[in-house]
Amino acid sequence: MQEFIYYNPNGLDFPLNEEILVTNNIEDVKEQDFLISNTSDVNAEVNADEIDFYLKNTKDPVATQIENIYKLYEIAANKYDLAQDISYSQEVSKQLLLITNSQDSYNDFLACINPEDFELFFIKEEMVKSISGMIGNLNVVVDDEGKDVDLNVSQIVWFDAKKEGMKQSGCFDPLESSIEEVVSQLKENINEYSYKKFTTYDSSICQYHERREEICSKCEEVCPTVAITKDDKTKTLGFSQIDCHGCGGCISVCPSGAMDYAPSNRNSIYEMSKFYKNTHPLVIPEKMNMKDLSADLKENVLPFSIEGEKFLDESTFLTLLQLSGSQVIFYSDFISKGSGDAIRIVNDIYQKKYGKDAIIIAMDEKELEEALKTVSFVEDTYFNFNQDDLRKREVFSHRLQKIVGDEDLGQVQTGEHVHYGQVKVNEDTCTLCLVCVGACNVDALQADASDNTLRLNPSLCTSCGYCEVSCPEADCLTIEKDVINLQPAWFKESVLAQDELFPCVECGVEFATKKSVEKIAKMMAPIFSADPVKERSLYCCADCKPKIMMQNYYDQKNQGMTNAR
Repeated sequence: MQEFIYYNPNGLDFPLNEEILVTNNIEDVKEQDFLISNTSDVNAEVNADEIDFYLKNTKDPVATQIENIYKLYEIAANKYDLAQDISYSQEVSKQLLLITNSQDSYNDFLACINPEDFELFFIKEEMVKSISGMIGNLNVVVDDEGKDVDLNVSQIVWFDAKKEGMKQSGCFDPLESSIEEVVSQLKENINEYSYKKFTTYDSSICQYHERREEICSKCEEVCPTVAITKDDKTKTLGFSQIDCHGCGGCISVCPSGAMDYAPSNRNSIYEMSKFYKNTHPLVIPEKMNMKDLSADLKENVLPFSIEGEKFLDESTFLTLLQLSGSQVIFYSDFISKGSGDAIRIVNDIYQKKYGKDAIIIAMDEKELEEALKTVSFVEDTYFNFNQDDLRKREVFSHRLQKIVGDEDLGQVQTGEHVHYGQVKVNEDTCTLCLVCVGACNVDALQADASDNTLRLNPSLCTSCGYCEVSCPEADCLTIEKDVINLQPAWFKESVLAQDELFPCVECGVEFATKKSVEKIAKMMAPIFSADPVKERSLYCCADCKPKIMMQNYYDQKNQGMTNAR
């Protein structure tokens, strides 16, 4: 069975790759299932609108078109194969709550529904105290003459809804679209509401998870719904995939890469980017509706279709940039906080190295027209390496190191939503207790037992500050926040502190750093000064300390017995 199909009732003027079934008769294929189709008229797992968008607008010669169309099918197939966006469903009953203070809105809504379609409840807005839950299982606490009453419904229609109400899945405001559209959606949801998993999460590198202090909760801050919540007592995050809109804003602000975008994760972006070598990538989120978009695609421009509009970060941008060898056009009417910071950072880097922006933002069709005219290849920027399963910071570090090379390109500032930094240690006060190493879950800080050093790879540092609040020493560890030094040393481990190991005065075994022993001895020596054995124990290992203390006890006891005789 062929996986790829191209259907056009008007046919094509040229042949496509033999892997693609081409037909102009829908009856020939309506009983068949395919993996990738150019249109929703055919039964397929994926409808790739970018194929017809490219064909309709490209100025590529026919031979290049044939090659690129096959590429677009392969890209869509790779995206499908690597996606982790598992589908789920939720039971939804006919119970519906209508919230409005307007009699006209109430009457207009009733006029648009069939009473048999819903089990309708009605309250005025001022009666709402709280809303929780999700579509199919929504709980509304209502003030009924001073008493709290729980209403359990499956869906809510709220005219001119307050922000907190719209955070839950299953709540709809007809003023944002129309009553007819909302009623149609309500009816479609009844019995079974389907949704997808949009995010994946690795708690082991999360900068919030189970930490003593709140260092980061960016994902929860930018989430427009209740899809991400945090428990400040346990310092854990909660995820409700059914409430997730799939925008991806949490991904681009996640400093460590603990969050990833399930429909197009980092590995997926990498594999798709391989197809864009020697092309100008035009990144278009699905919401920008390629079906109705007209654009003059000059030669070598190839669309890069994505689902969400906010998940792209500095790592994914740089992957696409270096594998294409070109500037990238990002066509979106909204730039998220994380993606905005990432674009500025990468553009600043490219300006310092190549004298031009890396990413050209186009927020409307006029800006897109200009971007398509000016986009160009960036000489000697193609770079590829196997980045499968590498963390976000590791990918960015490796790719940025290629740009910097042996040069000193100065410094770029990061920002409010994307943080990098430089850990600094006062070696005079550092005892190499290594608490900071234990606090760092992205491996930026390391201990090297071969030479008793504390080391830092600044290119991996998220500048979270957890090492700083964990350090037990005063005036020891600080962080220079929000900087990237575009120098070779930025990508290499540097020694922050070093010390000698102290040998036990009894057995000679090295058991701690010299500075840590001296620090404790300095604190305790005045207290133990009247007892030479206790004072000596300060310089003993854990095995010898109790031995000499017990021996001293028995010696003193025996001496007392001798004196008594």
